[in-house]
Amino acid sequence: MMETVTARLPDEMIKKLEFIAKEEHIDRSEMIRRALDIGIQQFLLERALKAYRERRVSLWRAASMAGMPLRKMMEEADKAAIPISYDEEDLERDLALVKENQSGQ
Repeated sequence: MMETVTARLPDEMIKKLEFIAKEEHIDRSEMIRRALDIGIQQFLLERALKAYRERRVSLWRAASMAGMPLRKMMEEADKAAIPISYDEEDLERDLALVKENQSGQ
């Protein structure tokens, strides 16, 4: 199901969206959906990496926050020059999260 959303965008942004849409042979609405999807994924990744960098979440939880597999999150952490570590505290957090997910099913 799709819902209509209205947003005000600067003329320059609209021109760029229309240019890319034309190049991709898609309509403007589809281009906006694709751009938003990319932006949302990037936002989720950056938020998850920040939480992991600050040691507020484990790498496994960060991957879950970003909606990606653990292996991909490890690659993203490496790209962001965030050292990957896994200690007893991380294990306890992950076990608690697994238990929470199991009880919610």
